[in-house]
Amino acid sequence: MSVALALLFAIGVTSMSVAKTFVYVSNAQDGNIDAYIMDTSTGTLTPIGKAEAAKLVMPMTVSPSKKYLYAVIRSQPTRVLTYAIDPATGALTQKATAPLPDSMPYVSTDHTGRYLFTASYGGDKLAVSPIGENGLAEAEATQVIATGRNAHAILPDRSNKFVYATTLGANQVLQFVFDSKTGKLTANEPAAVSPEAGHGPRHMAFSPDNKNLYVLNELSGHVTQYAVDAGKGTLSLVESISSVPAEAGLVWGAPQAPAGAAPAPAAAAPKDDKPKIWAADIQITPNGKFLYSTERTSNKIALFTVTAETGKLGYVTNFATEAQPRGIKIDPSGQYLVASGEKSDRLSVYKIDQSTGKLAEPSRYPVGNGANWVEIVDVQ
Repeated sequence: MSVALALLFAIGVTSMSVAKTFVYVSNAQDGNIDAYIMDTSTGTLTPIGKAEAAKLVMPMTVSPSKKYLYAVIRSQPTRVLTYAIDPATGALTQKATAPLPDSMPYVSTDHTGRYLFTASYGGDKLAVSPIGENGLAEAEATQVIATGRNAHAILPDRSNKFVYATTLGANQVLQFVFDSKTGKLTANEPAAVSPEAGHGPRHMAFSPDNKNLYVLNELSGHVTQYAVDAGKGTLSLVESISSVPAEAGLVWGAPQAPAGAAPAPAAAAPKDDKPKIWAADIQITPNGKFLYSTERTSNKIALFTVTAETGKLGYVTNFATEAQPRGIKIDPSGQYLVASGEKSDRLSVYKIDQSTGKLAEPSRYPVGNGANWVEIVDVQ
């Protein structure tokens, strides 16, 4: 009997030690979150249910502990929901809610998991909210910072000493010193850096070695590389590379109305029929070799190679993807890229060629209405 029990115990321990990979997609129009389990040997997704949220559930982030998913609601009342991630099944259970000072299109946490960062595009502000030791976000923001027009994203560097935020309308990347004991952000010196006029900084990705910050510009489709000073946390512009080939026939865009806001009257804007660049998301592979960005007008994903020594980008090509691709994510193993489209009822899962970065023909899976943000977490 004891041998049998020992054998059962050994089997149990073995099965528990196998990592499971879960994929979550926020569906802004349905007001819920789709959950899937990913088979990392094939990239196959199996739906495991939907978690109720609210209309305009959009940005999400996973806690450093991998135990919680934070999802931001951009409809009134604006708030952030905390979901516990079941490590066995991937199912989400809502555990807490906390008010946010505005409609926030971006959310991230610091690397201790004690602070939540959010950015407001329509409200021109950033916020820091505390996360309890229990992993739940339950309290209102402890710091709110006014910014230039259209704050779009906020992200800590890998050292957790510095935080950066993009302002699309003001065309700046703000730089802050971060105190992880108090959660306080203090403007660095200088307080901001700017790309050339009209780029419109939107989303960001750090190189795995933390030496470079890559910023996707929504209006130009360029990816701007900034070198990070490890001691001071200040950025130095290196170069900007276009993700949109000339043959796409797109021209630089203009800032859009916030999600959920009434569009401006057509008569208020001059008539211009030329299709505009409308870049959205940016991701880098865990090994730092390849970088991807999305463009919503042409429904494409751009591929760049990253030079190991300098971090410089080389544009390679574009791949067709889901309609209006707002969110992409690369799984922690670096084998697969998952893309969602706001105007599509499908997700695309691409296998990444490990030598070239090229994306294979995708497998496609059903998803909810207004598919927006993708998060992928592996749980041991």
